[in-house]
Amino acid sequence: MCAVNHWDHWIEEELRRMAEKDLTRELKMVTESAQPICRRRGKSLLNLSSNNYLGLAGHPQLTDAMREAIGRGVGAGSPSSRLIVGHEEETALLESELASWQESEAALVFGNGYLANLGVLSALLGRDDAVFSDRLNHASIVDGIRLSGATHFRYRHRDLGHLESYLKKADQKGIRRKLIVTDGVFSMDGDLAPLQELVYLKERYGAALFVDEAHSVGVIGVQGRGWAHELEMADQVDLHMGTFSKAFGVYGAYVAGRREWIRYLIHTARSFIYTTALPPVVISAIRRSLQLVRQGDLLRQSLAGKCRYFREELSRAGFQLTDSMTPIIPIMLGESSSAVEFSQRLVECGILAVAIRPPTVPSGEARIRFSLMASHRDEDVREAIRSIVQIGYECKVIG
Repeated sequence: MCAVNHWDHWIEEELRRMAEKDLTRELKMVTESAQPICRRRGKSLLNLSSNNYLGLAGHPQLTDAMREAIGRGVGAGSPSSRLIVGHEEETALLESELASWQESEAALVFGNGYLANLGVLSALLGRDDAVFSDRLNHASIVDGIRLSGATHFRYRHRDLGHLESYLKKADQKGIRRKLIVTDGVFSMDGDLAPLQELVYLKERYGAALFVDEAHSVGVIGVQGRGWAHELEMADQVDLHMGTFSKAFGVYGAYVAGRREWIRYLIHTARSFIYTTALPPVVISAIRRSLQLVRQGDLLRQSLAGKCRYFREELSRAGFQLTDSMTPIIPIMLGESSSAVEFSQRLVECGILAVAIRPPTVPSGEARIRFSLMASHRDEDVREAIRSIVQIGYECKVIG
């Protein structure tokens, strides 16, 4: 048997095993995906799977900003990495505006959140260092740590005693440079990092703290500055990461912090150095979106009210929920087959909400991850709850 056939056989077997465990995925075409109601295969679906929390992805001001940029002759794409040709003035303005908004000394724009986490962690950490990561942190954090080669301590989710035991162990080993990294909002559970306690442990053990605010910026706090700002602890966090692909409704990411830390990343973050810059038209849309986010307190209030009602009604019906206090509201179903069936039944009722299965979540913790948008109509949310509860009874998840 030739080498190629060995590969073909292995891939076929792996796909078969995935199918047996209800772990296969499928790419599906959708139209109007930025809207509260999207269309898939001609069917209208209430979109309860989007990270477009403030509903800005379809905002006309963002498309207007992109058209205006094209009218100024900036072109459709970027010519190179920023360290080769350079960047447009708008990129410098955006980074200055981000730093001001985050009340930090400097900010640096990355291609996306995955690249930002990969670049920051692999740049800051080496084989002689230790990193302490919540077990439910995003995959980009896990991969950045792997790339760094640092000693990796994965502490139980939000378990501060477990984290402290690892910090003590690192001290006993004589490890000098220690970094704690956490999601601000955990993307599959919707719960919040215990930042006050993490700051205490950081200072007690001489560690640094890096917070991924991808799912909190735009949504939480005055002007949508994020969870650390809401707790008035932002100046005690060494680096903040946020994305433009969720509440901002555009694309890209940023890292904010002290000026020297940002300068260091410019020199060392490979995912920044060796990646083509974001297109200027995208930068223009981000700048306009930042204005909308900063002025979006009414949107955030509306979103918070919808989420509170949604959680309360599902909890009252008997669903097992997580400790979410955010627009991410999962119902726990356990087995992958149950989550797949529930998701399919939702589609039949005109609701798009995806089954989340391993390896995205731990084995036995499959779920339906609902996420709400400020642009959802109240009557659509109420009707969705009725359908979800009915399916819950029919599938014997509640009752």
